[in-house]
Amino acid sequence: QVQLVESGGGLVQPGGSLRLSCAASGSIFSISTMGWYRRAPGKQRELVASITTGGNTNYVDSVKGRFRISRDNAKNTVFLQMTGLKSEDTGVYYCQRYPLYTMERWGQGTQVTVSS
Repeated sequence: QVQLVESGGGLVQPGGSLRLSCAASGSIFSISTMGWYRRAPGKQRELVASITTGGNTNYVDSVKGRFRISRDNAKNTVFLQMTGLKSEDTGVYYCQRYPLYTMERWGQGTQVTVSS
């Protein structure tokens, strides 16, 4: 019954910023570590940022210092503030729990394109 809806993506120039949002139904935000996953062109989907129910965060090395993940459990939302965007940040971004369950239902994701 959990449904995830990502938004906030778009086309930006290198060095620009975007704020992604994820809205979900159900209790996933109150009980699970949440993450932002990225599927870059020609690459497998990878976890780029995560945040625990207590607010502890982790980031893949390539985005450290540039991305910031946050959550609002009361509103069932998770955010990803991205600054200093680079072309290699291009991809479709998805929100989902971490670790992943055996069979997850993914949302449509939101496209982020960084290009001049």
